[in-house]
Amino acid sequence: MSTSNIQKFNLSEDEIINNILPQFNCKNASIEQIKIKNTDKQRAVYKVTALDNSVYCLKKVYYNENTLLFIYSVVEWLYRNEIKVARFLPSKDNKRFIEYKNMLFIFTPWLEGTKFSYDNFDDVIKASKNLAKLHSVTKDFFPIDGSLMKTGYDNLYISLNKHGKQLTECYNKASTINDDFSKIFMSTFKDNMSLVNKCLNLSHNINLDNLSRSICHGDYVNKNILINNDNEICLIDFDKCSMNFSATDISYFLRRLLKRENTKWNLDITKRCLYEYNLINHLSADDIAYIFAYIIFPQKYWRLSRDYYNNINKANKYAFCNLLTKANLQCKYQLQFMTSLTSEFNL
Repeated sequence: MSTSNIQKFNLSEDEIINNILPQFNCKNASIEQIKIKNTDKQRAVYKVTALDNSVYCLKKVYYNENTLLFIYSVVEWLYRNEIKVARFLPSKDNKRFIEYKNMLFIFTPWLEGTKFSYDNFDDVIKASKNLAKLHSVTKDFFPIDGSLMKTGYDNLYISLNKHGKQLTECYNKASTINDDFSKIFMSTFKDNMSLVNKCLNLSHNINLDNLSRSICHGDYVNKNILINNDNEICLIDFDKCSMNFSATDISYFLRRLLKRENTKWNLDITKRCLYEYNLINHLSADDIAYIFAYIIFPQKYWRLSRDYYNNINKANKYAFCNLLTKANLQCKYQLQFMTSLTSEFNL
């Protein structure tokens, strides 16, 4: 959707204070704008300080009522199973949200804490254990009436195979165009395709029936993982949660962890995270294969080349060249990681 066709979120602070917050029994409060995104998934977040100095979060969500009730169900289920989350607070009419000018708003406590650090090994292990608990307690999850069950369950092999074919198409374009980006792209094509082929071999043999299923956060990354004053993990932003293969959450978390400079494709850290997770929520052989196929795939190399050749006439060529050069630096470490994995796990 073109941003020019998107209606901007333009409620004034006075309108929020006078017309929205009182519906949550919060009057004469002060607010601080934290985030506004005027995209096709328009949302806004405000930090609200009440007269008694209690602090809350007011969030304008982008999804419909059915999806909102699903997310409410997930958060409530986790809260009742002792996962620390920002529980929805009821409106004065005892509703789980309020509607104002065709927009939906939710109200929660403001969770204080520091953002989880990928460079803190204790945080990484703590986050791995917390994710295992989240998956363990939601295997039998069911949402409340009136909600829309969100599910994933995408076939990883089909997705990776499609991406691999796109990379081959990009190579054909690169051979013809032969500009600076294309030369950088072709310089590591063979190595990156080695990664792709390993991913395809792993994912092709996965038995989907053997994959663990649970609620997945969908965006289990540092910005949504807080460490509170009691050194406990608190989770926020369940907008992308769904019932899905548990391995998708684990894979997303590990890929974000491993591509960083201080943890760059470190097999020992990967093994420790999976070990700690497995103590709480057992991983099948197919779960492990899914995770490794997911994280080995050269995601950034694929995404940059796809975006560049799809928008070559508008692309900032200098910026794309710099980004691809940085992505290529990861390739040799991913190859070493893949070789070690193959040997360690007999893949």
